[in-house]
Amino acid sequence: MNAALWIIQIVLSIMMLVIGFMKTFYPLEKMKKFSWTSRSSKGFVRFVGVSELLIGLGLILPELTGILPILTPLAAVSLCMIMLLAAIEHIKHKEKQDIGKNVIVFLLAAFVAIERFVR
Repeated sequence: MNAALWIIQIVLSIMMLVIGFMKTFYPLEKMKKFSWTSRSSKGFVRFVGVSELLIGLGLILPELTGILPILTPLAAVSLCMIMLLAAIEHIKHKEKQDIGKNVIVFLLAAFVAIERFVR
């Protein structure tokens, strides 16, 4: 079970680091594949990007180093919250094709959060 947790954490972490990097450092014009970025302010997009970078680091580093390992399940809970809010945003704007991705990431992050809190 521990190996499965690590695999999921690494996959989620890489995903969050890549997407967070894009939202933090790319020009908004290059992020058209994220439909919500055209509806949001530049500051909000950057805030979400930095949050995703921190979540990506939080999913791996605390558990790996043993320094404040409670931060790993908290990062997973934070990812759950972001995915829930993203799903609500997609529902609100009738973007049903993106909701499935949010649900899958939510379930994986919830699994990590529950298992890491229990351990």
